Amino acid sequence: MRKRIAILSVLLLCVGISAFAQESVESLGFSLDVIWLFVGAVMVFAMQAGFACVETGLTRAKNATNITMKNLMDFCIGSIVYWAIGYGFMYGKDALGGIIGASDFFRGPAALDEESGRFYSGWFFQMIFAATAATIVSGAMAERTKFKSYLIYTCFISAFVYPISGHWIWGSGWLARLGFHDFAGSTVVHSVGGWAALIGAAVLGPRIGKYTKNADGKITVKAFPGHNIPYACLGVFLLWFGWFGFNGASTGIATVGGGGIWSGYNIARVCTTTALAASAGGLGSLFLSWVWFKKPDVSMSMNGVLAGLVAITAPCAVVSPGAAIVIGFIGGILVVLAVEFIDKVLKIDDPVGASSVHLVNGIWGTIAVGIWANAPGDGVVGLLHGGGFTQLGKQLIGVVSVGAWAVVTSLVLFLAIKALVGLRVSPKEELMGLDLSEHKSEAYTGFQIFSNM
Repeated sequence: MRKRIAILSVLLLCVGISAFAQESVESLGFSLDVIWLFVGAVMVFAMQAGFACVETGLTRAKNATNITMKNLMDFCIGSIVYWAIGYGFMYGKDALGGIIGASDFFRGPAALDEESGRFYSGWFFQMIFAATAATIVSGAMAERTKFKSYLIYTCFISAFVYPISGHWIWGSGWLARLGFHDFAGSTVVHSVGGWAALIGAAVLGPRIGKYTKNADGKITVKAFPGHNIPYACLGVFLLWFGWFGFNGASTGIATVGGGGIWSGYNIARVCTTTALAASAGGLGSLFLSWVWFKKPDVSMSMNGVLAGLVAITAPCAVVSPGAAIVIGFIGGILVVLAVEFIDKVLKIDDPVGASSVHLVNGIWGTIAVGIWANAPGDGVVGLLHGGGFTQLGKQLIGVVSVGAWAVVTSLVLFLAIKALVGLRVSPKEELMGLDLSEHKSEAYTGFQIFSNM
């Protein structure tokens, strides 16, 4: 009898230990997931500093304070309006057949439990993304935009333009149901921001002296070199660092399991393809600019790295390292071609090449999914792996539909701002520099600044 009681006690103890161990493993897994999303979000937040450095370094010294101020306000405004309504439009309960979210405005779970922990970690990560989309526009409209007008449009992009198209893809909207794939935002974030940047720069007009007509009627395109290239390069490295969180934390979880694109198995793979595409992008731009301009162009090479990063953002979890190198290298070539085309053919003045980097390569990276994707377990198989044109067709539908949304809403927004409060500073203020005219503050006080316009 005592022997049976002893055996039963041991069995009950084993069951208890097993249950406790199982609960502990699940609790640890939950904690790791939350921590990974938080760390990834903080890395993406560092990209705000990267954007500020790149845009400031590639523009003139007399506008440096204005550039940094706009990047600062991007996050201050974007985080609040995204909490208020942007998140609800993007991830709220689906309405109008997958067009828009319609819940979770001005709120979040009140209880401090596991559910609220997952909500807030996910919300925090997505809030940082929302601010990034608005920041892209800043560089394209630099050096001649009214500060108050900038505050208005960055608010609308974070609250309305970005979240609604984001709902289509990441919020279980109609493109998600179609099978469109954008792992970390080549379309959701970058092409939306890139379209807004291109439209904004076109409506705003070029900087004074950018395009001048000669006596024979030909138009001369004048370059305005950035005032601090090392500063811009530091920004590229900050962006590259943050991109490992941007793409890597888009796995959603840190724990291993499941085997799908949302599995922790792919964190290392995502970061590997991200690093390789960025490196290949820099080499692609270096190669073409060296051949074309007879010198290895610094700013083109830096934008090439960013182009590779943007291009790999959509396919990073579903392509091989070799494919990532090809995608990034082509992205680096495309950014050089796009900068020259937008600047000299379209005559749209984009001081930092934001539309070339984010729009052109956001589109390219989205299309690349339909060519190189090889994730049959997740139903994402590209043309080169036997998927035919099915996935490629879905990607093109997403590119066109999101592009149409971003173009129409951005055009209406910028034209409305131009008519109601004005979009551009006066010629006198522009020539003086926005640091003094808008903020009465110099970035390099005590130094003599010589400006070529």
